[in-house]
Amino acid sequence: MTKHFEVEQRDGKARLGKLILSRNLKTPCIINIEDIGDTEKLPIIDAGSVWKQGKHIFENQYLNQLRQKVSENNLIILPHQNYPYNVPDKAVSNATGNYDIETSGATGSVFHPGKKVKNSDLYIMEGGGGLENNARQFFNALKGLKEEIPHDTAVYVPNIALPENLAMLIYLGADVFDYTRATISAYNDIYLTSSGKFYLYNITELPCRCDACTSVTVDDLKLMDAENRGIILEEHNKNMLDSELSLVREKIRKGYLREYVEGQCRTQPWLTALLRIADFDQCYLEEQFPTTRTVQLTANTSESLNRPEITRFAERVQNRYTPPKKDILLLLPCSARKPYSTSNSHQKFIDTLGQYRKYVHELVLTSPLGIVPRELELTYPAAHYDIAVTGHWDADEVEWVTDCLVNYLSKNKYSCVVAHVEGAYQKVCDLAARKLGIDIVYTCESDVTSKESLEVLKDTIKNLAYERTQPKPMSKHNLMRAIADYQFGKGAGNILVPDDAVIKAPYPKHQVYLNKEQIATLVPHHGTLSLTARGAELLIPHDNYVVKIGSFVPKGSILAPGIQEADVSIRPGDEVLISGENAIGVGRALMSGREMEKSTRGIAITLRHVKKT
Repeated sequence: MTKHFEVEQRDGKARLGKLILSRNLKTPCIINIEDIGDTEKLPIIDAGSVWKQGKHIFENQYLNQLRQKVSENNLIILPHQNYPYNVPDKAVSNATGNYDIETSGATGSVFHPGKKVKNSDLYIMEGGGGLENNARQFFNALKGLKEEIPHDTAVYVPNIALPENLAMLIYLGADVFDYTRATISAYNDIYLTSSGKFYLYNITELPCRCDACTSVTVDDLKLMDAENRGIILEEHNKNMLDSELSLVREKIRKGYLREYVEGQCRTQPWLTALLRIADFDQCYLEEQFPTTRTVQLTANTSESLNRPEITRFAERVQNRYTPPKKDILLLLPCSARKPYSTSNSHQKFIDTLGQYRKYVHELVLTSPLGIVPRELELTYPAAHYDIAVTGHWDADEVEWVTDCLVNYLSKNKYSCVVAHVEGAYQKVCDLAARKLGIDIVYTCESDVTSKESLEVLKDTIKNLAYERTQPKPMSKHNLMRAIADYQFGKGAGNILVPDDAVIKAPYPKHQVYLNKEQIATLVPHHGTLSLTARGAELLIPHDNYVVKIGSFVPKGSILAPGIQEADVSIRPGDEVLISGENAIGVGRALMSGREMEKSTRGIAITLRHVKKT
């Protein structure tokens, strides 16, 4: 818990925030460790290391005297006894003992897994610099720290920041860094760039145009003495870190940090491994990733298949989505234009099916999302992604989409599966059919949009339709129910969109009315439902995405301290239901459910509707 750190904007684990000290520090930030102790330059004081000053520095009297010298709003790094990360927990615990250190004002603590966690505003990842090039250990160390400390506290990873790895470190949740590695590199004749390190004597020209680099040439630097050369290289290396930090901050503001990290991780093998390890640990990143964005999701690398928005969508389709009661499944290829139904190819499919379309359930095969039911084609990220189109899928893409299709068909049974596909899509269908031991009817003669192929598709569906009774005309209801289940969990669709509900307004702006009262609206921009206060009232007993507050009537927004309980399923961007003693309401989450419960600062929910009870 802290009153000295506040998160102002999030992009997954990455955060823009501020350390609220005598002079606010905007995070993520890079500090000069030489300035620690000089409050005129940096509002941070180091209480000292036991290795230098002895165990008396753990006494509260020592800390109280130190606090009197500085204001309450200068951060004191509490006494510490640093160890490398790999020192056994028991050894650390025995050496430090159980010191009960308390002091007023802003504090920072050196964190080691074997130590007792102290309540602080800033936590320093002990031994972090020694874990470079060991992706598994670094991730486990950072994850272990983040899971032990409150959400609304800052994390300082010392002695590791370089222009090439800064984006990754911030993406994984670190907030504060230092120039240590930039300085060490400079005096070892290492020239830093965002795309990697260069040994000075292997450079022909300086690729940077910062003040340090424009003042000299490579030849000038090589002829200088080591000290003067180090001064210039240090200035350049720090400039590179500052430039990279500004770029990363802007990526966070615009919501494009993941795309940048996927490219930046290629600079070093350990960074690529670090991203993959983080992605494999689904819960660590996913909890803070928003369920909707205002920007396009660009999938340009193999790592895109594992990004949290992709795996979350696939998981919800498998576990939340309820398909309509139709026994003919039609598999279709995706399209470059989104949503798919607005594309030329899908318009041709729809026109070809004509009156027989009501007999089939349409499922779109796509990389990287796997499968997209027609009812969810508007829902983020189905209508918001773009990929490099080459006409070729690699083995990982084929395997991923195949697994998604196999899992879906294992849970949802159809009497007939028709595939109007070609190329990689047909390969996926063939693999799925072999794994499940089912037959798939193919209708593509050459190109999926050719006249011949469309005729085969029409005749096939027409013949199958003659064998079936006329289905009920409930497509609008099915669509809205599917979105509600995807958004709020299974069963939500039947609550919000019962059979007697009336769907008004044309697609994609459907509105749900029940007893002449509006319940929900489909928002085309991100393909999810926006509820009214009445809709929230109906759905609160479902007990998903509910946030419980006290006896106050909220206005405008709800701050984290005002929240008593929050569903752990809540993610940033989710539509959430507010339930209080004197009011109910609905709004948009700005943080995860666990963050809402444990944070002491920041806006948790922006309200849209409130109703007094």
